[in-house]
Amino acid sequence: MDNHSKVEATYLVGLMSGTSVDGIDAAVIKLAPSKDQEHGVDVTLLAFENTPFPKHVRESVFELFDVANATIDKVGAMNMWLGELYAQATYSVIGKSGLEPSQVYAIGSHGQTIYHAPEEKRVDGYNLHCTVQIGDGAVIANRTGIPCVSDFRVADMAMGGQGAPLVPFTEYLLFGDPRQTLLLQNIGGIGNVTVLPANASLDQVFAFDTGPGNMIIDGLVTRLYAPMTMDVGGEIAASGQVIDELLRWMQQDEYYAMPLPKSTGRERFGQAYVAQMIDMQLANGWKSEDVVATATYLTAWSIVDGYVRYIAPSHQARQLLVGGGGSYNKTLIRHLKQLFAPYQVQVLTQEDIGGNSDAKEAIAFALLAYYSMKRLPNNIPLVTGASRPVVMGKISWPYHGR
Repeated sequence: MDNHSKVEATYLVGLMSGTSVDGIDAAVIKLAPSKDQEHGVDVTLLAFENTPFPKHVRESVFELFDVANATIDKVGAMNMWLGELYAQATYSVIGKSGLEPSQVYAIGSHGQTIYHAPEEKRVDGYNLHCTVQIGDGAVIANRTGIPCVSDFRVADMAMGGQGAPLVPFTEYLLFGDPRQTLLLQNIGGIGNVTVLPANASLDQVFAFDTGPGNMIIDGLVTRLYAPMTMDVGGEIAASGQVIDELLRWMQQDEYYAMPLPKSTGRERFGQAYVAQMIDMQLANGWKSEDVVATATYLTAWSIVDGYVRYIAPSHQARQLLVGGGGSYNKTLIRHLKQLFAPYQVQVLTQEDIGGNSDAKEAIAFALLAYYSMKRLPNNIPLVTGASRPVVMGKISWPYHGR
């Protein structure tokens, strides 16, 4: 991390669409060296915009989550289609920031994950674990005239890592505290936590996916409360009661006790999992609001379980900072506060400290793109399981680029 001194005041765009497929988060940031942290950077959010996916686009993406439907022609077409939509979102958010595209150094685009299989898979002596994010960087670069860094995860996987989680690298740069251990919990479709020990060096940071975030909740609401696709504010969950039998069944999933490093996704907690819950609901006559309430409680429980199981034995924290769409679910946040109270961990959201929960991951990929462009390592091997640091991201250059 001695290379942090090379950071210059630079404008970047970050793009993110998560496992919930809500839409495109686009952020414009100004990046500068930190005045306060030896290893940090200062990020100023100049503009943020969320562009919801049109209904037919969202449905087409969801179709690709089933490997039987994800034929090469459909994946290829959606790869180009999302590239066009990401390019539009980039133009829009740059306009909102007051900058010109020519002032933007690079775009960092996470892309849309349609498949993530991080577990080791040996064939002829090779580890063929894999991950697929679509939304072609070449389309984005050539529509905007700005270099685009995309497809971040595969470089880490090439060195034996799980390609996830990636945001901890940026959280180390932005939130490291010399005085206290800090937990940063993102609640998107999947939940993931980053542990920043007090005064930590990069090789002391660790992180993992805690389990489902909004994914099961959204899946249930989509099936049980159509045309709704999410439990806005946690209002449905607030009207229900936790079903003990269902909660116990959910808690028994083997993911929660897997050793670190670990990550998960829709393959474990997606549509098939939701369908199984609805079958149980029908068989037992459970109320829909109670099923949603149980799934919401499970997400909070999994986060606290991850803390007790993997973090507290070596790093007792006093604060959990929550970002992502789940931070707006008041019922979920209430459960987190209640479950963390015995461990004397204060639960705050990004908004509580003047941040933006929605923009957090888009900002992260803008920052990761900067390191890619400078050919600097931007993964944390201890977090992902990679054998060494790597420079993640593939750079697409526009024809008239710099």
